[in-house]
Amino acid sequence: MQTQQKKMIGHGAIVIFIGLAAGFGLVMSLIGGFELFPGYILEFEVIGDTRAWARAHAGGIMNGLFVISVALLTHAMSLSSKAATQLYWMLVGTGYANTLFYWGALFAPSRALTFGDNRLGETNIAGILGFGPALVFAVVAMIAMAIVVREAFSDR
Repeated sequence: MQTQQKKMIGHGAIVIFIGLAAGFGLVMSLIGGFELFPGYILEFEVIGDTRAWARAHAGGIMNGLFVISVALLTHAMSLSSKAATQLYWMLVGTGYANTLFYWGALFAPSRALTFGDNRLGETNIAGILGFGPALVFAVVAMIAMAIVVREAFSDR
């Protein structure tokens, strides 16, 4: 396996790790604190909606798996160096941009879905930092998938 694909797998694993860490936020949000030992919960409020923690947890894991699966398919498809390099930066960037989106949505009443206020709530810096990269890389990810489709159906 080439170094680029191995690095892509590593970046996917980092994104998964961050998604797994969000699982702790999800649990603390659900139970209203942290269990120090069985039956004793240190109670506190966790910033962010429980559903947003669930999205950050599951979405982070899925995005990491997305990056890893594309790394594996670039190797399995024996893609050209150019296509593999394009997919590398496109998908690694997508993984991190979506991670920023999920975490931005935790701390933005607007759920990081717009640059300005929306019907869900007001925007803030977390919303802007979450939405901007996610918007750019949503388009980039679609282009990346077009590259995969092109390569999958090529006669090469």
